Amino acid sequence: MTDTTRLSRLEAARVVARRDFHAILFSRAFLFFLLGPLFPIVIGALAGGIGGQVQRDANTRLVAVAMSEADTAAMRDAQARLAPQIGSALPELAATDSSASPETILREPGRNYVAVVSGSLGRPEITAPADAIERWRGPIAILVAEASATDNRSYPEITANPVATSIAAQRSDRIRTAQAGQLLLFLLMMLLAGMVLSNLVEEKANKVIEVLAAAIPMDAVFLGKLAAMLGVSLVGIAVWGAVGSAIALLAGNALPQLPEPALGWPLFATLGLLYFAMGYLLLGSLFLTIGGMAATVREVQTLSMPVTMAQLLVFFLAASSITRPGSPLELFAAIFPLSSPFAMLARAAQSDALWPHALALGWQALCVLVFVRVGATIFRRRVMKSGKGGRAIKGHVGGTTPA
Repeated sequence: MTDTTRLSRLEAARVVARRDFHAILFSRAFLFFLLGPLFPIVIGALAGGIGGQVQRDANTRLVAVAMSEADTAAMRDAQARLAPQIGSALPELAATDSSASPETILREPGRNYVAVVSGSLGRPEITAPADAIERWRGPIAILVAEASATDNRSYPEITANPVATSIAAQRSDRIRTAQAGQLLLFLLMMLLAGMVLSNLVEEKANKVIEVLAAAIPMDAVFLGKLAAMLGVSLVGIAVWGAVGSAIALLAGNALPQLPEPALGWPLFATLGLLYFAMGYLLLGSLFLTIGGMAATVREVQTLSMPVTMAQLLVFFLAASSITRPGSPLELFAAIFPLSSPFAMLARAAQSDALWPHALALGWQALCVLVFVRVGATIFRRRVMKSGKGGRAIKGHVGGTTPA
C-alpha cells in the first residue's frame, strides 16, 4: 500500500519548527534566558562607571614647583603661553614652599602632587616615582626652556583647513566598525547556538526524537529544529536590541559612536542579521550532528568542546584578515563556511560592493543544506539502528500497514 499521509519535507520541517518554537518561546526557562545576559550588561555598566570615576580621581597632572618666586612665576607664565599650543600635554603647576624638601612635599597630606620640580631654571630637578619622571620629563623640559627664553616668542596662527575625512582615517574608522560587528556576531552565536544542542539532547532522552525520525524525514526534523531555534534566537536578539536601544537613548553622547560602515548602517545591519542567521544555521547543524553522535549528556559536552574551541580559532582567523582585504588569508576566511559570516560582515563595513555578499550568502545556504543532510544521515543511522523496532515505529506513525 502506498503511503499518502506522510508530509513533504518542507511541510514536515514547518510542523517541527512551529512545535519547537511555541514550546520554547512560551516556557518559563526562556524568560530567564532572556534576562540572563542583561545582568552582566547592567553590572558591567555600573562597574565601568565606578571604575572610570575612580580612575579620573586617581589620575592627576598637578606638579609642584619648589623654586624661587621669580623662577616659579616664569614657569607659570611659560605654561600660560604654551597651553593654547600644547594643551593637556602640559602639567598643571602649583607653587609650593621652596624651603621644604621635594620628598616632604610629595608626602604632604591633602595634596595630590604627581611630581616636584625644584632647583633653578638653569639646573632644574624633578622628584617623582620613576614612571612619573618618564611621563613628565619632556613637558617640564619644554616649560623650563620656554621660561628661560630671553625674548618674547610669538607663535604663528595656524590656518585650519578641515576636511570631512581622509582615506587613511576612513579605513581606520571602518576597521573599528568591522571589529565591533565581528565581535557582536561571535558573542551572539556562542550565546544562542547552545540551545540547539540542549533541545536535541532533551528529546533524545525522552525518545521524542525517535518518534519524529520514524514519522518524517530526518533532514526535515533537522531543518525544522534549526528554523525554530533561529526564530527563538531572533526573538531574543529583538528583546536585547530594544533594551540596548533604550540604554543608548538614555546615555546619549556618553556612549562611544562607531563610524559609519561603507554600505551604510541600514544595509550593514541587514547583512549582519543575514550573516547571523547563516552562521547560526551552520553552527547549529554541527551541534545537531554532535547530538546525533552522542548517547549521553556527558558525551555531548565532550564532543562539543572541540567545536567550540574550533569556533574560537575560526573567529581569530576572520579577525586577523580584517586589515588585509583581498589577500589570500581574507579570501580563505570568506570561503571557509564557518568563518565566512565573520569575514563577509567585516567586508561589508569596509567595501561598498554588494555582489560578494549575494555570492557568500548563496554559498553559506548551500553549506547549511550539506551539513544538515550529512548530520541527518549520521543521526538516522545511530537512532534508527534498532532494526525491526525502528521499522515497526515507522509503519505505525506513517500510517502504513506492513505487508
